[in-house]
Amino acid sequence: MPRILSQDDIADFRAELCRVATERFARHGYDGVTMRQLADVLGCSPKTPYRYFKDKADILATVRAAAFGRFADALEAAAASHPDAAERSRRVGRAYVAFALANPSAYRIMFDINGPEPGGHAELKAQSGRARRFITRQAEDLAAAGVIDADPTLVGWAMWAAVHGLVMLRLAGLWRDAPDFDTLHETTMRLIVQGARPRPRRAPGRAAAAKAANTP
Repeated sequence: MPRILSQDDIADFRAELCRVATERFARHGYDGVTMRQLADVLGCSPKTPYRYFKDKADILATVRAAAFGRFADALEAAAASHPDAAERSRRVGRAYVAFALANPSAYRIMFDINGPEPGGHAELKAQSGRARRFITRQAEDLAAAGVIDADPTLVGWAMWAAVHGLVMLRLAGLWRDAPDFDTLHETTMRLIVQGARPRPRRAPGRAAAAKAANTP
C-alpha cells in the first residue's frame, strides 16, 4: 500500500523538482527538457511529476514565478533602502546585477527561455508583474524628482536593455578582456541619465534680446 504523503512531503518534492527543472531549463532550454528526464534525475517514476504538476509548461511557469518573486524581493528591498531617487536608482541597479550574477539559472529562466506562457498561471502573472514594474519605475522616480527630463518609459527601457546586455555578456563568459564590470555598469547608467537630464535654457542672442526689449 503506497504511503500517504503529508503536506510537507508534497512541498519538499515540488521544491526539489523545481530546483532540478530550473537548472535543466536554464542549461538546455524548454525543448531540451522532458518530464522523463526530470523523473530520472529525481529517481522516481516518469508518472510521478504529473501528480504535482499538469505538464512541463506548468513546471516552467512555476519555476519562473518563483524566480521572478525572489528577483522582485531583491529589487523592492533595494528601492526601500534610500529616499533619494538618484541613489535609489543606483541601489536598484546594483541589486539587479547582484541577483543576476548570483542566480544565473533563475535569471535565464526569467529572460532567456522561450516556452509557452500559460495565461491562467496567476502566480507567474503576479510575480513577473512585480519585477517588470522596475523596468520603468526608477526612471519615473527620476523624472518626478527633476533629475531627468525625458520620456521615463523610453529611459527605463534603455536602462534595462543596457544592464540586461551587460549581464548576458557576463553570464556567457564573454567578459574576459572587457573593462571592470561594475565600473562599466555604473558608467553606462550614468551616461543614460546624463543624456536625459534637463537641458539648460540658452540665453537669447543679442538681436533677439534687443527685439524683445523694443517690443511694446
